Amino acid sequence: MNRFSNEEIAAVYKVIAERRDIRHFLPDPIEPELLARLLNAAHLAPSVGFMQPWRFIRIADPGLRSTIHQMVEQERIHTAHALHEREDEFMRLKVEGVRECGELLVVALMDRREAHIFGRRTLPEMDLASVACAIQNIWLAARAEGIGMGWVSLFDPQQLALLLGMPAGAKPIAILCLGHVEAFYPKPMLEIEGWAERQKLQDMVYENTWRNQAESHGEPE
Repeated sequence: MNRFSNEEIAAVYKVIAERRDIRHFLPDPIEPELLARLLNAAHLAPSVGFMQPWRFIRIADPGLRSTIHQMVEQERIHTAHALHEREDEFMRLKVEGVRECGELLVVALMDRREAHIFGRRTLPEMDLASVACAIQNIWLAARAEGIGMGWVSLFDPQQLALLLGMPAGAKPIAILCLGHVEAFYPKPMLEIEGWAERQKLQDMVYENTWRNQAESHGEPE
């Protein structure tokens, strides 16, 4: 049979349900063997046309980490201004753990992606979708290993690409903070902080055609 055991299946669903976007880390380093396992999990992700467009840069230099933190802080302020009436609320949130985490990774799209047409002729953004799958693999593997991960997207991609010497055409899409944690949040942090709530699955599953908002809530048009 192709089916896994009940215990193995339950573990998969459990790690999905208990994955969290972590912002609070302990200072303990991550063992090299563990980091290698997490990166290998990412490398096993599916990719359109098997193009494997992910590239990972491990930030080991403290000065470089500090510069990246400054970039994130700069964008955090810009984001707060763009939120207008929610600016003060946003500024109270902890949105990254760049300085505290045990490992810092920058995930990027590779250069020369235009040569890969299989699966991308009408949907060129499938390269980004593929890298997102790799990031999710790290996230789930990290949670299973008891390691926290936070996905930071508050940065200027051109500025970060220049800092890290990326070739033309490559694009950073994520800063990943990885590290040991005291505890995992019982619910998503933004839900705990009252920023947003998880929406109902039934409002996001349609059949045959797109369902409008009024119909999804059972309200008259």
